[in-house]
Amino acid sequence: MAGRTQPVLAGAVTALVGFASSFTVVLAGLRAAGASAEQAASGLLALCVASGLAAAWLGLRYRLPMSVAWSTPGAALLVATGPMPGGWPVAVGAFLVSGLLIVAAGLVPPLGRAVAAIPKPVAGAMLAGVLLPLCTAPVRALVEVPRLAGPVVVAWLLLHRYARRWAVPGALVVAVLAIASSSTGGRLGAVGLRPVVELTAPAWSVSALVGLALPLFLVTMAAQNVPGTAVLVGYGYRPPFNAALRATGLASMLAAPAGGHAVNLAAITAALAAGPDAHPDPDRRWIASVTAGAGLALLGLGAGAATALVAVAPPVLIEAVAGLALLGALATALASALAEPAGREAAVVTFVVTASGVTLVGIGGAFWGLVAGCLMLLLFRRRTAASRPDPVVPRTDPAAAEPDMDPRSEPGTVAEPPLSDLRTRSS
Repeated sequence: MAGRTQPVLAGAVTALVGFASSFTVVLAGLRAAGASAEQAASGLLALCVASGLAAAWLGLRYRLPMSVAWSTPGAALLVATGPMPGGWPVAVGAFLVSGLLIVAAGLVPPLGRAVAAIPKPVAGAMLAGVLLPLCTAPVRALVEVPRLAGPVVVAWLLLHRYARRWAVPGALVVAVLAIASSSTGGRLGAVGLRPVVELTAPAWSVSALVGLALPLFLVTMAAQNVPGTAVLVGYGYRPPFNAALRATGLASMLAAPAGGHAVNLAAITAALAAGPDAHPDPDRRWIASVTAGAGLALLGLGAGAATALVAVAPPVLIEAVAGLALLGALATALASALAEPAGREAAVVTFVVTASGVTLVGIGGAFWGLVAGCLMLLLFRRRTAASRPDPVVPRTDPAAAEPDMDPRSEPGTVAEPPLSDLRTRSS
């Protein structure tokens, strides 16, 4: 019996941790993009249901623990970008186009490979610049509302030390208790708690397509889909990447009219369903991802209550909880940006431009940061190539050379395992 219930319990934990850890980021992003409280609640519900359906389909179809979630970095991008000219309908149009681009990446593999080929320093720095504004919110909250924010930060620190998985959900529980005990908590009952679906007719503009749809696509691919696949590969699976892109991109398009910004492979919570804690038998772990999808869809029914909580709380407190949830992602992004010495100047330029939040010709800082970083890389590589002297080729006796030397036979190298060692599934 324990073997049967273990993946189910692991899936339930995955859904609960994924929802509680970042729903505040989603609501903050949707509201920043121009959504009303009802439209934000509708968007959260749509993301939960779309993610759940995509996870159930992928798990049942391929028998792999392919967890699906909303794009948390994408929601942070919405906060950093702010409202677009044209309002909420233009943002919905950008969500729709971003989902279409994800589907296209699944149908045209070179497009997916082109996104994965974006230099790591630039991609990491762009993501770090997007996350920075929210990650500074805990500091601002401690100054502006210390009585409410202090216990939240302390709870996060203690749980992060002793039970890291529950650090953000625990901080959220403390925030709820702090709000309930404050003067604003009495207004909670006056806010509608039922789940709602608010459909919005999409609109399009060039600035929104370039400044929001394209960065949302790039952030979702680089920060969620690619790492999510890497997590599965690390546990010995070989997931059907193109099929996953088609499924999550279609789910994103279906969720967009209801306010959902992006659906993708889970990266943060993927290990909860794909690791040995889900089940000792790797071929049974897909049950955990399917259960997580069903659990997330059910948790979406609480989107109205979650939005009501956010509506009565001080905005900086909600942003503080969201910022605590993103600190780990910020650390990973900065490490990726600065890992290669040759690309550090370009990474710093990308980070500064993105984090500045500037808007030029209606296009936000994330796009301009990407452009600036790529131009810096191109400039420095050309300058380095121009200043590098011609190599001196030493004269050697041709007879002394060892022809057909296999570099893998040199001492100190480690051969990569054959792909046949990976557990595979047909796509």
